[in-house]
Parts: sequence; structure tokens; C-alpha cells
Amino acid sequence: MPESEMTGNLFLFTNVAATPAPATEKVKAEARLVERVGEGDEEAFNEIYKIFAPLVHGIVLARVPRDEAADIVQEVFLAAYKNLHTLRDKNAVGAWLAMIARNRAVEFYRQAKPTEELPEDLRGKDDSQTEAREILKAIRALPETYKETLVLRLVEGMTGQEIAERTG
Repeated sequence: MPESEMTGNLFLFTNVAATPAPATEKVKAEARLVERVGEGDEEAFNEIYKIFAPLVHGIVLARVPRDEAADIVQEVFLAAYKNLHTLRDKNAVGAWLAMIARNRAVEFYRQAKPTEELPEDLRGKDDSQTEAREILKAIRALPETYKETLVLRLVEGMTGQEIAERTG
């Protein structure tokens, strides 16, 4: 039993061992897919792609222009395929892919060449696309943790629990 002491309104716990949360069945199934990829099963990687593509797309879309997102998502999965053998915790494949996606988005801006924005009057008049761009622009202005969560929720349709499970 951990010892505790009350300091003002704050409890301090000592002698508490940090134990990882038990893996859910879904996480275990994902870990088995990683193992199968390591054994040469390419179909298992296709399953990993199907499971995690919405997560990766949402993370990338929260950070880069929409027309660049698909290419970066492909880069993320290519890097993951090449480096899956380096994944230490097979139960954390979602968090690992999320990290690769974030890093690829950062690399995009490091390598990006300066571009000029077109004046508003030269752009198309498609109101729904314009509105979607403006909303995405506003979301991108939010702090990292908020924008990623919002894009995963609103664009990719993930639940709060799914986001938490997938991003670690």
C-alpha cells in the first residue's frame, strides 16, 4: 500500500511503482500484426495501414497544407515499413506511427521552398472548400495538442477514446 501525506490540497504518494497499463485486445492484435510483418507477411502491413491511416492522415493534415498531406502520409508508411524492425514496443505501433507523422510534417517545413499566396480574388469561388480551408487554417493556429486532436476528431471521425488509444 503506498504511503501518502497531505500537503495543503495536494496528496503526495511515495513508494508507488509505475506500471504500464495492460494492453487491450485491440493493441494485442496490432502487436501481432507487427510480428507478422517481421515474419515477412506483407498483408499484415496492409492491415496496419488500414487501421492507422486515418490517425496518420489527421496528424499530418493538422500540420501541413491539404494538398501535401497524402504524399506525406505515404512517406510515413514507407518509413514505417522500412523501420518496423526498430520498433521496441510492439504494443505502441500507433504512438510510433504518430511520432513518425509529426516528424515528417516538421521535415516538410524544413525542406519547403518559399511560396507566394494567391490573392483572394484569383481563387475559385467554391464556398465549401474555402470554408473548409479557413477552418483548417484556424485549427492549425491552435496549440499542437488541440489541433491534432481536433483534426483527428472532426476530419478523421475518431472518438476521444480512439484518439487516446492510438496516440499513446
